[in-house]
Amino acid sequence: MNPRCMNFIGSGVVFHMYVITKSPNNNGLTAVHDRILVSDRVNVLLDMHMAVDGLEEKELGGSSFGFNALFKKQQLMKTSDAAIGTTKRGNRTGIKLTDIFYPELFEEKVKRLAGGYQKRFGELFKYDIKAELACFEEYREMMRKYVVDGVSFMTSAQQSDMKIVVEGANALMLDIDYGSYPFVTSSSTTLAGIIGGLTLNPKNITETIGVVKAYTTRVGWGAFKTEDTEERLDANGGRRPAADADVDGSVHLVVVKYSNSINYYTSLNLTKLDVLDTFETIKIAIAYKVNGQEVDSYPADLKILEQAEVVYHEMPGWQAPTINAKTYYDLPKRARDYVEYIEKFVGVKIKYIGTGPDREAMIQRA
Repeated sequence: MNPRCMNFIGSGVVFHMYVITKSPNNNGLTAVHDRILVSDRVNVLLDMHMAVDGLEEKELGGSSFGFNALFKKQQLMKTSDAAIGTTKRGNRTGIKLTDIFYPELFEEKVKRLAGGYQKRFGELFKYDIKAELACFEEYREMMRKYVVDGVSFMTSAQQSDMKIVVEGANALMLDIDYGSYPFVTSSSTTLAGIIGGLTLNPKNITETIGVVKAYTTRVGWGAFKTEDTEERLDANGGRRPAADADVDGSVHLVVVKYSNSINYYTSLNLTKLDVLDTFETIKIAIAYKVNGQEVDSYPADLKILEQAEVVYHEMPGWQAPTINAKTYYDLPKRARDYVEYIEKFVGVKIKYIGTGPDREAMIQRA
């Protein structure tokens, strides 16, 4: 953790106490409480929510959403093991961080939620409410030093002209409104979600960088029209695009262009370029074909998406290592052609190019 950086967890997330009370020490970080602040408006994630998340996945697993050809598994995409969707913020029955400082109120809310789940799931609902409440006896006092008025903090930070870098966990296609619904998370992952979750003044945003993988990966289930089922990456000695990815495949410029129409990027960061170093031919998804007609936008109707064929543009691979490239012109000519094709198609300059897993493996273009 950068000693010169103040870390603020905004209201647009759900918050698990373990992150603050245990995780820093377990990762060798000490005396960091003055550099980690948490908005008083976050929703709290309980062990109960994680227990319910698993039960809801099983409950929905038997339901058919159709679209068998499109989706690998007939169940909703897990919003993550953090059980974001079960914190019930949208249902107005969630636990706010401020609630934990009122023991009787907190206990009443937890018992009410647990009682509802017990009625719903019966013996399948395995949850030790006494153990959870006992943990919060410890968490309650530890958390006081981290909690701040999030709105006041962000207002002060912006008025002081602090440099602010925002990090989020999920990309656009997991957005509750604009993602591949229902295979999404339960919150907004767009620029608008960031502004709302952190109370950022839009006028203060100087740069919005869209991160695009040269070789796309996805964790979980959902629409993945450009999935590559070949095992050529490992066979040819290439780097796997992501160790924890469930599926991977060609860059999907229909989605990138769609994302830009929502977030309005000032530049792009193209990562994982080195993953393509061994490819003889590189395929780029540029449109869909539905009933013989080309569609160049991402459809909201998943039935249409199921029927759609992907239209690809093919380019010759460069078949040379890019991992040691320090400048843009150190890249092979065909790699530069690939970068410039994406730029032209999306209409946004690629300012950063990732050429390896290390932090230093990043080319910055003027």
